[in-house]
Amino acid sequence: MDRLEALSVFVAVAERGSFVAAARHLERSPASITRAVASLEDRVQTRLFNRTTRAVALTDAGTRYLDLCRRALAEFEELELSAASERAEPRGLITMTAPELFGRLHVLPIVLDFMRRYPAVKISLLLLNRIVSFVDEGIDLGLRIAHLPDSSMRAILVGHVRRIVCAHPDYLARRGAPKSPADLAGHDIIWVSGTRPASERWIFGSGKNARSVAVDPRLVVSTAQAGLDAAASGGGILRLLSYQAAAYETSGTLKRVLVGYEPAPIPIHVVHPAGRYLAPKLRLFMDDCVETLRAKFGGDAQPI
Repeated sequence: MDRLEALSVFVAVAERGSFVAAARHLERSPASITRAVASLEDRVQTRLFNRTTRAVALTDAGTRYLDLCRRALAEFEELELSAASERAEPRGLITMTAPELFGRLHVLPIVLDFMRRYPAVKISLLLLNRIVSFVDEGIDLGLRIAHLPDSSMRAILVGHVRRIVCAHPDYLARRGAPKSPADLAGHDIIWVSGTRPASERWIFGSGKNARSVAVDPRLVVSTAQAGLDAAASGGGILRLLSYQAAAYETSGTLKRVLVGYEPAPIPIHVVHPAGRYLAPKLRLFMDDCVETLRAKFGGDAQPI
Protein backbone atom coordinates (compact mmCIF):
# COMPACT_ATOMS: atom_id res chain seq x y z
CA MET A 1 0.00 0.00 0.00
CA ASP A 2 1.55 3.34 -1.08
CA ARG A 3 1.78 6.38 1.15
CA LEU A 4 -1.12 8.26 -0.43
CA GLU A 5 -3.39 5.26 0.01
CA ALA A 6 -2.27 4.95 3.62
CA LEU A 7 -3.26 8.58 4.20
CA SER A 8 -6.70 7.86 2.73
CA VAL A 9 -7.10 4.91 5.10
CA PHE A 10 -6.08 7.04 8.08
CA VAL A 11 -8.61 9.76 7.17
CA ALA A 12 -11.36 7.17 6.70
CA VAL A 13 -10.72 5.67 10.15
CA ALA A 14 -10.55 9.12 11.75
CA GLU A 15 -13.79 10.32 10.18
CA ARG A 16 -15.70 7.15 10.95
CA GLY A 17 -14.20 6.41 14.36
CA SER A 18 -13.92 2.74 13.52
CA PHE A 19 -11.60 0.39 11.63
CA VAL A 20 -14.59 -1.73 10.60
CA ALA A 21 -16.57 1.25 9.29
CA ALA A 22 -13.54 2.49 7.37
CA ALA A 23 -13.04 -0.97 5.88
CA ARG A 24 -16.68 -1.05 4.78
CA HIS A 25 -16.41 2.41 3.23
CA LEU A 26 -13.18 1.60 1.37
CA GLU A 27 -14.35 -1.93 0.47
CA ARG A 28 -11.32 -3.51 2.17
CA SER A 29 -10.82 -6.04 4.92
CA PRO A 30 -10.57 -4.73 8.51
CA ALA A 31 -7.19 -6.45 8.83
CA SER A 32 -5.74 -4.49 5.89
CA ILE A 33 -7.00 -1.24 7.43
CA THR A 34 -5.38 -2.09 10.77
CA ARG A 35 -2.08 -2.92 9.05
CA ALA A 36 -2.14 0.32 7.04
CA VAL A 37 -2.62 2.45 10.15
CA ALA A 38 0.07 0.56 12.07
CA SER A 39 2.49 1.03 9.17
CA LEU A 40 1.69 4.74 9.00
CA GLU A 41 2.28 5.14 12.75
CA ASP A 42 5.64 3.39 12.36
CA ARG A 43 6.56 5.72 9.51
CA VAL A 44 5.70 8.94 11.37
CA GLN A 45 6.98 7.45 14.66
CA THR A 46 3.98 8.51 16.73
CA ARG A 47 0.68 7.04 17.85
CA LEU A 48 -2.21 8.49 15.85
CA PHE A 49 -5.10 6.67 17.58
CA ASN A 50 -5.99 5.61 21.09
CA ARG A 51 -7.63 2.20 20.78
CA THR A 52 -10.02 0.46 23.17
CA THR A 53 -12.23 -2.57 22.72
CA ARG A 54 -15.18 -0.22 22.06
CA ALA A 55 -13.83 2.82 20.27
CA VAL A 56 -11.02 4.45 18.30
CA ALA A 57 -10.13 8.06 19.06
CA LEU A 58 -7.49 10.40 17.65
CA THR A 59 -4.53 11.36 19.81
CA ASP A 60 -3.49 15.02 19.88
CA ALA A 61 -0.84 14.23 17.30
CA GLY A 62 -3.43 12.36 15.23
CA THR A 63 -5.76 15.37 15.26
CA ARG A 64 -3.03 17.63 13.93
CA TYR A 65 -1.99 15.03 11.36
CA LEU A 66 -5.59 14.62 10.16
CA ASP A 67 -5.82 18.25 9.05
CA LEU A 68 -2.56 17.94 7.10
CA CYS A 69 -3.72 14.68 5.48
CA ARG A 70 -7.03 16.16 4.38
CA ARG A 71 -5.27 19.08 2.73
CA ALA A 72 -2.73 16.80 1.04
CA LEU A 73 -5.43 14.49 -0.30
CA ALA A 74 -7.54 17.40 -1.51
CA GLU A 75 -4.59 18.93 -3.34
CA PHE A 76 -3.69 15.59 -4.89
CA GLU A 77 -7.25 14.99 -6.10
CA GLU A 78 -7.43 18.45 -7.61
CA LEU A 79 -4.14 17.72 -9.38
CA GLU A 80 -5.50 14.46 -10.76
CA LEU A 81 -8.70 16.11 -11.89
CA SER A 82 -6.78 18.82 -13.66
CA ALA A 83 -4.63 16.26 -15.48
CA ALA A 84 -7.31 13.70 -16.31
CA SER A 85 -10.43 15.92 -16.56
CA GLU A 86 -12.25 13.67 -14.09
CA ARG A 87 -14.48 16.55 -13.06
CA ALA A 88 -16.39 15.93 -16.29
CA GLU A 89 -16.48 12.18 -15.68
CA PRO A 90 -16.86 11.38 -11.97
CA ARG A 91 -16.46 7.80 -10.80
CA GLY A 92 -16.74 5.71 -7.67
CA LEU A 93 -19.34 4.96 -4.99
CA ILE A 94 -21.75 7.48 -3.42
CA THR A 95 -23.83 6.45 -0.41
CA MET A 96 -26.95 8.44 0.47
CA THR A 97 -29.79 7.97 2.91
CA ALA A 98 -33.36 9.34 2.85
CA PRO A 99 -36.76 8.58 4.39
CA GLU A 100 -38.36 5.61 2.62
CA LEU A 101 -41.27 7.24 0.80
CA PHE A 102 -39.57 10.59 0.13
CA GLY A 103 -36.53 8.76 -1.19
CA ARG A 104 -38.59 6.59 -3.50
CA LEU A 105 -40.65 9.49 -4.85
CA HIS A 106 -38.09 12.31 -5.03
CA VAL A 107 -34.50 11.09 -4.52
CA LEU A 108 -34.50 7.91 -6.63
CA PRO A 109 -35.31 9.84 -9.85
CA ILE A 110 -32.32 12.12 -9.16
CA VAL A 111 -30.12 9.06 -8.58
CA LEU A 112 -31.21 7.37 -11.82
CA ASP A 113 -30.67 10.55 -13.86
CA PHE A 114 -27.21 11.06 -12.34
CA MET A 115 -26.22 7.46 -13.09
CA ARG A 116 -27.36 7.81 -16.70
CA ARG A 117 -25.18 10.90 -17.12
CA TYR A 118 -22.17 9.44 -15.30
CA PRO A 119 -21.79 5.71 -16.09
CA ALA A 120 -18.69 5.30 -13.90
CA VAL A 121 -20.60 6.25 -10.72
CA LYS A 122 -22.22 3.71 -8.38
CA ILE A 123 -24.83 4.81 -5.85
CA SER A 124 -26.08 3.10 -2.71
CA LEU A 125 -29.42 4.65 -1.68
CA LEU A 126 -30.50 3.64 1.82
CA LEU A 127 -34.21 4.33 2.32
CA LEU A 128 -34.74 4.20 6.07
CA ASN A 129 -37.33 5.77 8.36
CA ARG A 130 -34.81 6.33 11.13
CA ILE A 131 -31.85 8.57 11.86
CA VAL A 132 -28.61 6.89 10.82
CA SER A 133 -25.03 7.47 11.89
CA PHE A 134 -23.04 8.76 8.93
CA VAL A 135 -19.85 7.50 10.56
CA ASP A 136 -21.02 4.02 11.54
CA GLU A 137 -22.84 3.31 8.28
CA GLY A 138 -20.45 5.00 5.85
CA ILE A 139 -22.93 7.63 4.60
CA ASP A 140 -21.76 10.46 2.34
CA LEU A 141 -24.99 12.47 2.04
CA GLY A 142 -28.42 12.40 3.64
CA LEU A 143 -31.90 13.86 3.30
CA ARG A 144 -33.65 14.83 6.52
CA ILE A 145 -37.12 16.27 7.04
CA ALA A 146 -36.94 17.92 10.45
CA HIS A 147 -35.91 20.95 12.47
CA LEU A 148 -32.27 19.99 12.94
CA PRO A 149 -30.43 20.47 16.23
CA ASP A 150 -26.92 21.89 16.30
CA SER A 151 -24.55 19.13 15.27
CA SER A 152 -21.42 18.32 13.32
CA MET A 153 -23.52 18.09 10.14
CA ARG A 154 -23.56 20.67 7.37
CA ALA A 155 -27.19 21.27 6.36
CA ILE A 156 -28.47 22.87 3.15
CA LEU A 157 -32.11 23.92 3.17
CA VAL A 158 -33.94 22.78 0.03
CA GLY A 159 -37.58 23.36 0.92
CA HIS A 160 -40.46 22.70 3.27
CA VAL A 161 -43.37 20.32 3.69
CA ARG A 162 -46.46 20.57 5.88
CA ARG A 163 -48.16 18.16 8.24
CA ILE A 164 -51.68 17.80 6.86
CA VAL A 165 -54.99 16.04 7.58
CA CYS A 166 -56.92 14.45 4.71
CA ALA A 167 -59.57 11.91 3.78
CA HIS A 168 -61.40 10.51 0.75
CA PRO A 169 -64.17 12.80 -0.54
CA ASP A 170 -66.74 9.98 -0.19
CA TYR A 171 -65.82 9.57 3.48
CA LEU A 172 -66.19 13.31 4.06
CA ALA A 173 -69.53 13.37 2.26
CA ARG A 174 -70.74 10.46 4.37
CA ARG A 175 -69.40 11.57 7.76
CA GLY A 176 -69.01 15.31 7.29
CA ALA A 177 -65.75 17.27 7.07
CA PRO A 178 -64.34 18.41 10.43
CA LYS A 179 -64.51 22.19 10.82
CA SER A 180 -62.12 22.36 13.78
CA PRO A 181 -59.69 19.92 15.45
CA ALA A 182 -62.27 19.24 18.16
CA ASP A 183 -64.55 17.68 15.51
CA LEU A 184 -62.08 14.80 15.06
CA ALA A 185 -63.64 13.13 18.10
CA GLY A 186 -66.50 11.95 15.92
CA HIS A 187 -64.38 10.45 13.14
CA ASP A 188 -62.51 7.24 12.25
CA ILE A 189 -58.84 8.10 12.70
CA ILE A 190 -56.00 6.35 10.82
CA TRP A 191 -52.70 6.49 12.75
CA VAL A 192 -49.37 5.76 11.07
CA SER A 193 -47.13 4.11 13.65
CA GLY A 194 -45.39 0.80 14.28
CA THR A 195 -47.59 0.19 17.31
CA ARG A 196 -50.58 1.85 18.91
CA PRO A 197 -49.17 5.11 20.32
CA ALA A 198 -48.91 5.67 24.03
CA SER A 199 -49.94 9.32 23.62
CA GLU A 200 -52.64 9.63 20.96
CA ARG A 201 -52.57 13.36 20.24
CA TRP A 202 -52.22 15.56 17.18
CA ILE A 203 -50.69 19.05 17.33
CA PHE A 204 -52.37 21.87 15.43
CA GLY A 205 -51.22 25.45 14.92
CA SER A 206 -47.82 26.73 16.01
CA GLY A 207 -46.19 28.99 18.54
CA LYS A 208 -48.61 30.53 21.01
CA ASN A 209 -51.52 29.18 18.96
CA ALA A 210 -50.41 25.56 19.13
CA ARG A 211 -52.91 23.15 20.61
CA SER A 212 -52.81 19.43 21.32
CA VAL A 213 -55.92 17.42 20.45
CA ALA A 214 -56.59 13.90 21.68
CA VAL A 215 -57.60 11.38 18.99
CA ASP A 216 -58.76 7.78 19.25
CA PRO A 217 -57.30 5.80 16.31
CA ARG A 218 -59.58 3.19 14.86
CA LEU A 219 -56.86 1.87 12.54
CA VAL A 220 -53.10 1.82 13.28
CA VAL A 221 -50.72 0.97 10.42
CA SER A 222 -46.95 0.71 10.32
CA THR A 223 -46.20 2.63 7.10
CA ALA A 224 -47.33 5.85 5.44
CA GLN A 225 -48.19 3.95 2.28
CA ALA A 226 -50.55 1.66 4.18
CA GLY A 227 -52.17 4.74 5.74
CA LEU A 228 -52.59 6.28 2.30
CA ASP A 229 -54.14 3.09 0.95
CA ALA A 230 -56.60 2.99 3.84
CA ALA A 231 -57.59 6.65 3.55
CA ALA A 232 -57.88 6.41 -0.25
CA SER A 233 -60.33 3.54 0.27
CA GLY A 234 -62.52 5.71 2.48
CA GLY A 235 -61.30 4.19 5.73
CA GLY A 236 -61.04 7.41 7.71
CA ILE A 237 -59.05 10.57 8.35
CA LEU A 238 -55.28 10.42 8.02
CA ARG A 239 -52.51 12.77 9.18
CA LEU A 240 -49.21 12.74 7.33
CA LEU A 241 -46.72 14.95 5.46
CA SER A 242 -47.93 16.90 2.44
CA TYR A 243 -45.48 15.31 -0.02
CA GLN A 244 -46.79 11.86 0.90
CA ALA A 245 -50.34 12.76 -0.13
CA ALA A 246 -49.51 15.09 -3.05
CA ALA A 247 -50.35 12.66 -5.88
CA TYR A 248 -53.57 11.62 -4.14
CA GLU A 249 -54.63 15.25 -3.73
CA THR A 250 -53.86 15.99 -7.38
CA SER A 251 -55.98 13.06 -8.53
CA GLY A 252 -58.80 13.99 -6.15
CA THR A 253 -58.53 10.72 -4.24
CA LEU A 254 -57.80 12.58 -1.00
CA LYS A 255 -59.02 15.98 0.12
CA ARG A 256 -57.24 18.14 2.69
CA VAL A 257 -59.20 19.33 5.73
CA LEU A 258 -58.44 21.63 8.68
CA VAL A 259 -56.08 23.65 6.46
CA GLY A 260 -56.29 26.71 8.67
CA TYR A 261 -55.08 24.70 11.67
CA GLU A 262 -51.93 23.21 10.10
CA PRO A 263 -48.68 23.50 12.10
CA ALA A 264 -45.70 25.49 10.82
CA PRO A 265 -43.88 24.03 7.79
CA ILE A 266 -41.15 21.45 8.37
CA PRO A 267 -37.78 22.07 6.65
CA ILE A 268 -36.13 19.64 4.26
CA HIS A 269 -32.32 19.50 4.36
CA VAL A 270 -29.57 17.83 2.39
CA VAL A 271 -26.88 17.08 4.97
CA HIS A 272 -23.29 15.88 5.05
CA PRO A 273 -20.56 15.78 7.72
CA ALA A 274 -19.06 19.21 8.31
CA GLY A 275 -15.33 19.62 7.76
CA ARG A 276 -15.05 16.57 5.52
CA TYR A 277 -13.54 17.09 2.07
CA LEU A 278 -16.19 16.47 -0.59
CA ALA A 279 -14.91 14.69 -3.67
CA PRO A 280 -16.03 16.19 -7.00
CA LYS A 281 -18.53 13.37 -7.59
CA LEU A 282 -20.18 14.16 -4.25
CA ARG A 283 -20.32 17.87 -5.00
CA LEU A 284 -21.89 17.21 -8.40
CA PHE A 285 -24.45 14.82 -6.96
CA MET A 286 -25.25 17.11 -4.03
CA ASP A 287 -25.70 20.05 -6.42
CA ASP A 288 -28.15 17.96 -8.45
CA CYS A 289 -30.11 17.05 -5.31
CA VAL A 290 -30.24 20.63 -4.07
CA GLU A 291 -31.26 22.12 -7.43
CA THR A 292 -33.95 19.51 -8.16
CA LEU A 293 -35.47 19.49 -4.69
CA ARG A 294 -35.53 23.29 -4.42
CA ALA A 295 -37.41 23.43 -7.72
CA LYS A 296 -40.05 21.11 -6.23
CA PHE A 297 -40.21 22.29 -2.63
CA GLY A 298 -39.19 25.97 -2.85
CA GLY A 299 -36.18 26.07 -0.54
CA ASP A 300 -34.05 29.01 0.55
CA ALA A 301 -30.83 29.43 -1.45
CA GLN A 302 -28.70 29.86 1.67
CA PRO A 303 -27.18 26.89 3.55
CA ILE A 304 -27.85 26.81 7.29
